[in-house]
Amino acid sequence: MTIRVLLADDQTLVRAAFAMLVESARDMEVVGQAGTGREAVELARSARADLVVMDLRMPDLDGIEATRLIAADEDLAGVKVLVLTTYDTDEHVVEALRAGASGFLVKDTRPAALLDAIRTVAAGEALLSPGPTAQLIARLLRSPATPPAGGPECLSDREREVLTLVAHGLNNAEIAETLGLSPLTAKTHVSRIMGKLGARDRAQLVIVAYESGLVTPGAG
Repeated sequence: MTIRVLLADDQTLVRAAFAMLVESARDMEVVGQAGTGREAVELARSARADLVVMDLRMPDLDGIEATRLIAADEDLAGVKVLVLTTYDTDEHVVEALRAGASGFLVKDTRPAALLDAIRTVAAGEALLSPGPTAQLIARLLRSPATPPAGGPECLSDREREVLTLVAHGLNNAEIAETLGLSPLTAKTHVSRIMGKLGARDRAQLVIVAYESGLVTPGAG
């Protein structure tokens, strides 16, 4: 299955470079390029994109607001957003995740890593840039914000265990191995948790886990 990618960045040369990279992958195609956030929202609809690679800083409408509009549009429910930032300490990344982004990477990421990130997010996995950024995300997610629609108190003990592992970055196979479950059972737990918490995807589960205090910064 080919991943339909929309590129949103206000720099023409950056978009061109990303387009060449994405088109080099056999399982991807570029279906549109946007120079502003508003264009990104419009093209996400008209080009039937599966995933938007979204720059955070753009004119007219920034990447955070564009992400929020995409996430709130029922007609774009299947569209994932992967945000790109210049610095991995950019606190605006957290706002983008709250707005509905499924992950983020810094712009100096290796080309192969960007392609892998697109595949990961398109498959429904959360992607948080590795390294010290994880603690930055954890710290900022605990800052005052609109409370999540649902909290872990509505989950069973097993579901809270699964949510904790999701927040630590484990995929379904790793969760299954850790808890002694089948991969299908782990996947079912994650799906049920998303339904109970009203989460768009796994990145939203990470946010709920931190904002509710189920997982704390620096916890192993």
